[in-house]
Amino acid sequence: MSAAGILAWWPAGLEAGHYAGMALMVLVGACLQGVGGLGFAMFCAPLAALWFPELVPGPLIALACPLSLMAALREARAIDWQAAGTGLAGRVVGTAGAALCLALLSADTLSLLFALLILAAVALSLRGWRVAASPRNVAIAGVASGVMGTITSAGAPPFAIAMQHLQADRLRATLGCIFFAGSAVSMATLALVGRMGLRELQLALLLAPWMLGGFAASGRLGQLLHHRSPRPLLLGLAAFGALGILAQRAFPH
Repeated sequence: MSAAGILAWWPAGLEAGHYAGMALMVLVGACLQGVGGLGFAMFCAPLAALWFPELVPGPLIALACPLSLMAALREARAIDWQAAGTGLAGRVVGTAGAALCLALLSADTLSLLFALLILAAVALSLRGWRVAASPRNVAIAGVASGVMGTITSAGAPPFAIAMQHLQADRLRATLGCIFFAGSAVSMATLALVGRMGLRELQLALLLAPWMLGGFAASGRLGQLLHHRSPRPLLLGLAAFGALGILAQRAFPH
């Protein structure tokens, strides 16, 4: 994009320093997603809620959609279609069930509950608790992801717990399918309710080069870490996402 084109798409009131912070966050989040199969939302959503609220949820979802598709296509032969279908079905059910959960408990209470459960699961995993990526567990993770993602904008931690022992390429490709379809549905829903307009698209397009750069860097980094298990990264990101949710509630914008 030329300098004139960038200026034409530059949203009013967006300062260069603020944009630089957004760009760095997106670059790191995209790289984490490319290496571990998830991480973009878990890394970016809590930070954006604290410092870049204009990115939540529309622009981040608009960036996550093509990022997830690229992750799935890069290792398409490794996709576990059964797990992808099961996880996505669970996520749809969880998204629909979020309304019921919110009718019973407040968003703050649910966010706190989910964050504490994820931190407990991470602690148990580190102590030797092994979760198999069975159809039942993946479906449960999908439901939890749908509810958690709807309420907090970060729905990946349940998948990190349920699928932590999968082979790295299978994990990345399968989660790419799930998150691509889920992001597409979320974008359509946001457009229908008027939460995905011109400004959201402007921000997503201005940050897209950084998302692409982070994903490109993840290919090289993934090769260097090819023989290492993605489990430590997944558990670390899950813990980061849960702590980020707690920070959102402790320091509301």
